[in-house]
This record gives sequence, C-alpha cells and structure tokens, in this order.
Amino acid sequence: MQLSPPDLLTMLTELIATPSVSCTAAHWDQSNLGVIEKLESWLSGLGFQTEVMAIPGHPEKANLIATLGSGPGGLVLSGHTDTVPFNAELWNSDPFKLTEKDGRFYGLGTCDMKGFFPIAIEAARKFTDKTLQQPLIILATADEESSMNGARALAEAGYPKARYAVIGEPTSLRPIYMHKGMMMEQVKVKGSAGHSSDPSLGASALEAMHSVLGELISFRKELQRDYQNSDFKVSVPTLNLGCIHGGDNPNRICGACEVEYDLRPLPGMSADLLREGVAKRLSPLEKQFGVTISTEPLFPGIPAFSNDKHSELVTTAERLTGYQAEAVAFGTEAPFLQSLGMDTIVMGPGSIDQAHQPDEYLAFDQIRPTVAVLEQLIARYCF
Repeated sequence: MQLSPPDLLTMLTELIATPSVSCTAAHWDQSNLGVIEKLESWLSGLGFQTEVMAIPGHPEKANLIATLGSGPGGLVLSGHTDTVPFNAELWNSDPFKLTEKDGRFYGLGTCDMKGFFPIAIEAARKFTDKTLQQPLIILATADEESSMNGARALAEAGYPKARYAVIGEPTSLRPIYMHKGMMMEQVKVKGSAGHSSDPSLGASALEAMHSVLGELISFRKELQRDYQNSDFKVSVPTLNLGCIHGGDNPNRICGACEVEYDLRPLPGMSADLLREGVAKRLSPLEKQFGVTISTEPLFPGIPAFSNDKHSELVTTAERLTGYQAEAVAFGTEAPFLQSLGMDTIVMGPGSIDQAHQPDEYLAFDQIRPTVAVLEQLIARYCF
C-alpha cells in the first residue's frame, strides 16, 4: 500500500538532503536516482501513475513521468532534479541540510530547483480525490545543469503529451515566454613547437590564436549589429571568451592552443549557421600561420525559446500572478517541451539571482503564492 507524501517542509528537507549534482566534469557528476525514487514514491502515494525513464547511455540517470488522469490535453508541471556543483567552504550552512533563517530556506537546490517539486505536489493534493477531465503530469528530469540529456530524451521519445507546460525554474513567479539559446564552443589551433630563437623552426599556435580571437570579436560585433530584440534586457546576442590554454614555456614556440567561448543566440538564430560562420572566418588563418584549426561544440547546445506573447497560457499566467510576461537570458528545458507541441512557459518560485552560488535560498513568502497559482492552473486545464 502506497502512503501519502509527507508535508511540504519534510519533502523539501529530504530532497535537499539527497545529493544529485550534475556536471560535465566526471569527478563532480552524480546520479539523480535518489531524488527520482523519492518523487516516485510520493506521487504514487497520491494515485499518480508513474514511469521512470532511463536516460540512454547513462544508467545512473533517469526522468520521472507521473500522470494523474487521462485525456488528450492537460497540464505538465516540470522541473529538473539535479543541482550545480558547490563550494561548501563558502556556505554559511550545510548545503545538504535545509536551514531556516530570516524568512528563508537555505540549501543546495532550494530555488534551482528542487523546491518546485514539493510545491507542485502540494498543489496536486487538492485534486487527488476528484476525477480529472484532462491529465495532470508532474515531470522530473535529469541533467538540466550539464547536458540537458533528460529533456532531450523526452523530445526524442515524443512524450509526455499535453496541451500546456509550466517549467518551475526560479523566476520570482513571473511568467517567462522567451529566452536566449546557449552554445558552448571550442576552437583548437595546432601548430608546431620549436626553439624560440628561430621562428622558422615552428608555427606558433599562440600567434594564430591571437587572430582567432580577433575574428571572434569581429564576428560578435557583426551579430550585434544585425540582430536585436528589445524584449531582452541585453537586447543582442552575446559571445563571451571564457577560457584559453596554450603553450608551456617562454622559450618554446607554442605548438597548441585552444579557446572556449559561450554564445547566446536570440530566437530565430540558427546554431548550425552560427557554427558555419565561425568556421568560415577562421579557415583562411590556417594558411596564413601554417597551422590547423578545428572547431567543435562542447555540448549540443540549447535552442532559443519563444512562445506567442499572447498565447492562452501566457495570458492566463499573467492574470493569475499580476505580472507581465518577460524574456530572460538564461536557458531552460522549455524548447524541448515546446517541441512536443505544448503551449509552454517558465515560471516558478525563488529568484535566479540566488541560483548557482553559495547560500542559495528560497524565501518563505514565495511558497504559498506558487501553490495557489498552480492550483488555479490545474483547475483550469485539467477539468
């Protein structure tokens, strides 16, 4: 016999105490199955039909699809189960122990975004003894903070299907209808080493990289000249030169150098065309410097997301929250759920300003209003 889930505070405490870091660095990366098992148990106890979806190639990772009711429409409430890595020495409390102080809950993942699940479950409790006309689906995904493999697996599988989807990322309960994409790319320059006293003995990858950087900066200027969207606080696509590595000693010609950069395209900009544009600009430098230059993505990237600003879900969320829908620069799983045909927004408790840093917290006063809004969305779209 399944037992009903504990109260909201107990659920939040247990989720924060269950580590589920995802990271591109293997020494940080952890399984999310502990979180999935807790959510599956709680939602089964409320009468949801649950499916644990394994992530292909990653046996220690999974998504959870929990469904109450049936029908062709309905509502998805979605969140990711993983957190970013952390610096424990910079925290004023244990990152894995929920700490209450000054009207806030502190802990790793409180706002980004384990805190959304107890709130969604609390909202769902109100309807478990009623017959839904359309399904309520609570979705928990893997690896949003690293590869988006959980959301990609859902998109490739083609489900879950519903008519509306709310992704509970921390937006201070403001509806988000649009965000930029994210690309993380690498450029490698391979020259040949030699004694620094005679430049003809090698081909400097570092000198070639100087021109590579110049081309990337010029490319950025062109993109920002040609593409603008005033709905964003930063209205242009951005390109950040993030890190560079090359050479090993002052008296050796540098034989290899690489740079990694982050590019945030606006909706309507193609990642493939952007990559082609970079490669085309850099190709002539190979002959000029006698080097080889290769480009590759560090991960597949996140598409930009854009919903109709006047869609049914956007306008309903605006009415329920009292906030106008906004555009943000950070990426989410929204484009993957939207690709399944759902009217999608990003909206949840907590602020993105508290995410990804020491002493992450969720303010008390965000919890009850979010429960109330989710209850009204369930009542509207599942009955």
